[in-house]
Amino acid sequence: MTSQDEKKRNVAEAAVAFVDESMILGVGTGSTVNFFLAALNAHKIRPLGAVSSSSASSALLREARIEEIDLNSAGDLEVYIDGADEATRSGALIKGGGGALTREKIVAAASKRFICMVDDSKIVRTLGRFPLPIEVIPMARSYVARKLVALGGQPVWREDMITDNGNQILDVHNLAIVDPVTLESTIGAIAGVVSVGLFARRGADVLLVGSASGVETIRL
Repeated sequence: MTSQDEKKRNVAEAAVAFVDESMILGVGTGSTVNFFLAALNAHKIRPLGAVSSSSASSALLREARIEEIDLNSAGDLEVYIDGADEATRSGALIKGGGGALTREKIVAAASKRFICMVDDSKIVRTLGRFPLPIEVIPMARSYVARKLVALGGQPVWREDMITDNGNQILDVHNLAIVDPVTLESTIGAIAGVVSVGLFARRGADVLLVGSASGVETIRL
């Protein structure tokens, strides 16, 4: 049986094909991204630089000797490469398990193509099995939580997490997200919400799905 780590390594290897040394790359956060950066290093591919979505990924870029570039200086990016906590085959995602959802969303929005790496356990028909992360301004946490309850969710404060932006995370359980684009807009409009871990309005352009039989490429 192919382990989850092997599937992640395989999709990370597949993602290397979308990178060349003439580009400034957008880089996400999480275990699959760690495998991707290791694969870049193994293939001795050095892009011109990379825009990081978190302090954790910044540290990995330094280890890989890839120059980190501020998005304000980089401008629009050719490619953003990241994982996801959940994905549909239409490219809608839940992200934010690592708490970097706001910066990930910004880098994704600034990129021409979003290459998303997942193993097949992350593919679902309807988003919501994985709790939906919401980054909130600390003073608004309880207010936002009440609004999320009214939408049918069960928000839980991630007490051990302060984001790189100095904010807090609510993980919303028990949502069946049948219309992710509308829900992303609805939650995003609540006062005090910084970012929603739904990536539907700007979802993946390419899904790389690792399974026991190899890597499936879904172009959207």
